[in-house]
Amino acid sequence: MAKNPETDGKAFCPVKVYRGESLCEIPEEANCVYIVECRDGSYYTGWTNHPEVRLQAHNEGRGAKYTKSRRPVHFIYMETYETKEEAMSREFFIKRMKRPGKEKLIAGS
Repeated sequence: MAKNPETDGKAFCPVKVYRGESLCEIPEEANCVYIVECRDGSYYTGWTNHPEVRLQAHNEGRGAKYTKSRRPVHFIYMETYETKEEAMSREFFIKRMKRPGKEKLIAGS
């Protein structure tokens, strides 16, 4: 039986979670996994260790093929981690989620 990426039991322990108003407090350098909302309402998940630089790259069309034609994008969710490896693992996990799971994550449910 295939594993469900939204419930496969993997535990993640972010240092901090940012959503809504707290997105104004994003650290300049941190190992982050993020979700941006694109102009068309779709979501893109990625990881970075320079959030503002990465957001600028997305909005200049240099961030990812997916977001290039869906600009502008803005952060709607972010988690920070102690290591790059943890952030990358979490990014992989979130990318496998279906939209309803991502919406629950963003909402804090």
